[in-house]
Amino acid sequence: MLYAFYEYFDINIFQYISVRAGFGFFIAFFLTLFLLPKYMAWAISKKTHQPINKYVPNHASKANTPTMGGAIFVLATVIALMLTSNLSNPYVIAGLIAMIGFAAVGFQDDLGKILTGDNLQGLSARGKLLLQGVIGASVSMYLVLVADFPTTMYIPFLKEPLFDLGIYFAIPFWVFVFLAVTNAVNLTDGLDGLATVPSIFSLATLGVIVYLTGHAIFSGYLYMPNIKGVGEVTLMAATLSGALLGFLWYNCYPAEIFMGDTGSLAIGGVIGYMAIIGKSEVLLVLIGFIFLIETISVILQVGSYKLRQKRVFLMAPIHHHFEMKKWAENKIIVRFWMIAFLSNILALISLKIR
Repeated sequence: MLYAFYEYFDINIFQYISVRAGFGFFIAFFLTLFLLPKYMAWAISKKTHQPINKYVPNHASKANTPTMGGAIFVLATVIALMLTSNLSNPYVIAGLIAMIGFAAVGFQDDLGKILTGDNLQGLSARGKLLLQGVIGASVSMYLVLVADFPTTMYIPFLKEPLFDLGIYFAIPFWVFVFLAVTNAVNLTDGLDGLATVPSIFSLATLGVIVYLTGHAIFSGYLYMPNIKGVGEVTLMAATLSGALLGFLWYNCYPAEIFMGDTGSLAIGGVIGYMAIIGKSEVLLVLIGFIFLIETISVILQVGSYKLRQKRVFLMAPIHHHFEMKKWAENKIIVRFWMIAFLSNILALISLKIR
């Protein structure tokens, strides 16, 4: 709507991405604050509670907490984007496909768990990966075939692209990025607010990167790739961050609601998508460092147990390891937030080192 005002009435202030991103942030924030209590009341009345894994320590008290709150912040993000962004921009369209598509996969998984009352039910691991792969491939093909997105590969500290992946390697690589990030965020979402704040940090960093990538002058100054039109996706980072901040109001310790796979997969889809269009897939190591170490802890645990019948951690993902060591939940959460903040500062610093 704001972009339409600019187009129709020639109101110059609305031509700026930064201004519309600010409006989008607050629209999504207040909309989430308004909708979540209504959803929570409905969810409690319908007993849509989060099934708790019996093997997770000290989580029995969370058994009656409503879940699938991710559907609300995704809805708030979509509405805020509709009001502030240029919806004819192909990169905005692809971002919406990614967010809504992955949210739909998570919704189906959450629904199965709620209906059975078993955290191990829902979509099978194979079925879930297949659906995620379909969404990732659809977005990747849209980027190449419709948006004419370049398939060049960039890595940190180099001014020029490393090589051109070409369509036959770029699409599988981007699908891998989508699968890796969505499942990493999903694994991290195990404590109250643990995934929410690192996601906001990641989105903020990627919002800066995408804005710079779409800006002809700034990208040239920093020796970054310049891709016309991608700067508009900064609004997706801003609106989803605002929605997540509103969600955190109720999700911080002790949580009144969980995001569920609906939320974690949607967040992962947006983070993966923004890393791709910002040519920052490798930089995700720093941008999503918390998500990375959570995933590595699971890989090490499973691999070690299969090969040696021994565990590396008391429990995986790693946040449960610290729970088993009797760390207070809020201490684990805040320390992980601090690590995420520091790693994202390092990611932003690296932009100048080329």
